Amino acid sequence: MTTIDGGSVRNLDEFDHVQSLIATGMNDCAISRETGVPRSTVRDWRVRPPTTLVKHDRSSPCGVVHEFTLLPAAPYAYLLGLYLGDGCISRTRKVWRLRIALDEKYPTIITRCREAIDAVMPGQHAATVQKKGCVEVYLYSKHWPCFFPQHGPGRKHDRRIALDEWQRDLVDQATEEFIVGLIHSGGCRVVANDRGVMSVRYHFTNLSEDIVNLFTGALDQLGIHWRRSSRKQLSIYRKADTARLDEFIGPKSRLVPWPCVQRPAS
Repeated sequence: MTTIDGGSVRNLDEFDHVQSLIATGMNDCAISRETGVPRSTVRDWRVRPPTTLVKHDRSSPCGVVHEFTLLPAAPYAYLLGLYLGDGCISRTRKVWRLRIALDEKYPTIITRCREAIDAVMPGQHAATVQKKGCVEVYLYSKHWPCFFPQHGPGRKHDRRIALDEWQRDLVDQATEEFIVGLIHSGGCRVVANDRGVMSVRYHFTNLSEDIVNLFTGALDQLGIHWRRSSRKQLSIYRKADTARLDEFIGPKSRLVPWPCVQRPAS
């Protein structure tokens, strides 16, 4: 027997059976009649994020053992970049809320953020709320501290920020998307007049040295040169490097399509 969310004890075979019936398109009532699992439990399992439930884990913030390798690499890496750039996780009475603050001038980025959240938490849908000069994209889930272990008390630049091994694996699979997320939330692309020549430049600003180092590490992985403009800002100036960034980022008003990321062979 295995402890599933909410404290109810169920057999993993039951969980797998319910998931197989969900995959056939069967509705919750029919699945409940077929398996004897309460309809409310079927509903909860239907919207469960991609996890493998092995046992009730008291060391996990949500009490569930997650199989993080099942997360979609591109949406997760993008969402991780957004979160590190300008996102936060806060506690409500019963669950956690992930919030990403985005400039209201770029609806394509707002839409892309919602798509990433929906992909990471299948069966749920991110919502938005209008704030002064920005739009907050948010979703409630008790799993957010597990999915973003960088969460902690205080501001990000006042605490250590490091990726867990499983996060590094996903970022390695979708490094471009990680960079896109950081630029979309904490960076910009400008066209400067350099002595009469119009040139593209990318800038990224963050008070956390750890987050800046994660950004430069991703750039290094792609062979993109960068330089420090100040303690908290770095820039990409070279024509070949900005052209490389333009291949997968470009102006913030541009719709950036999702890539097809191949999973490594098991």
